[in-house]
Amino acid sequence: MYYNEDCISGSKEHLKDGTIDLIITDPPFAISGDKLHKHYNRDEKYVIDGYIEIPVDQYRDFSIDWIAQAHRILKNDGSMYIVSGWSNLSDILLALEQNKFKIINHIIWKYNFGVYTKKKYVTSHYHILYCKKQNNKKVKFNTHCRFAPSEKTENNGSALYSDLEDVWIINREYKHGKTKNKNQLPIKLLKKMILYSSDENDLVCDLFLGSFSTAKVARALNRNSTGFEINSEAFNYQINKIETIERGCMFKDLKIPERNVYFNQGKPWSEKDIEKLLTRYGALKKERYSDKESFEILSMEFGRGRFSILNIIKAHKIKNLEDDGKLTGN
Repeated sequence: MYYNEDCISGSKEHLKDGTIDLIITDPPFAISGDKLHKHYNRDEKYVIDGYIEIPVDQYRDFSIDWIAQAHRILKNDGSMYIVSGWSNLSDILLALEQNKFKIINHIIWKYNFGVYTKKKYVTSHYHILYCKKQNNKKVKFNTHCRFAPSEKTENNGSALYSDLEDVWIINREYKHGKTKNKNQLPIKLLKKMILYSSDENDLVCDLFLGSFSTAKVARALNRNSTGFEINSEAFNYQINKIETIERGCMFKDLKIPERNVYFNQGKPWSEKDIEKLLTRYGALKKERYSDKESFEILSMEFGRGRFSILNIIKAHKIKNLEDDGKLTGN
């Protein structure tokens, strides 16, 4: 369900404690967002009217109040992404601390367009605060939903490592000649957050729906969604659009990660596993394979990362030296 209401009072009325799996939201920035087109020299004729900004002197209390509701409705293993500018970021950070949220990552979203300036640096990024409830240790995170550990980039680096870095370069979307909300998040950005932090049929909430982008992408990825939008013009326009989206329609174009060759990664080594590894390593050395070649073969066969295998073999070699008295001086 979606509600044409203020998210603070609306959450209290409509959403029960601990019912939301994931919150993704782009709250007002308290930077006169209703007048930004004057600075951007932007034609507003296709932009839905009625954007509601928060006065800067009320922003701290407003942030504390809506984040309190976010904490209440979020499940214990759920997480939240808040997109924010830098001007009043301190108020968001304070509100998170007061409401017992812990920041897991402070992500920088670098985009492709900033306001031209002569007397200072161009602002061309937003902050994304990835958070969880302070006292909860486990948070749902689908590490291999986009890339397997073995997948490589064009430069032969780890595609997974690159995707998990906390600087995201994702361009804004321009919809020339199309009706749109004043500000909306790119599909690529939302898809990444939703895939990593939720599962199919989970409930995703956006407390500031705006263009309903979060809800639309959630539906296209076969998630359920809910949220609030106080602007009646935006709500009435978008509520009719979301029903036209076929559930799960994004899956047909979604990249499927390669088979994870490190299928035992993270599992503890048993004594039997170590014995098998050392026996196999000894056989490979007898066949005159180099250590580099041996580790590659062992990694594929045992489903473990190269460094995990290296550490086991190194520990075995050190133990043999100790047993022979070569490390103790005996």
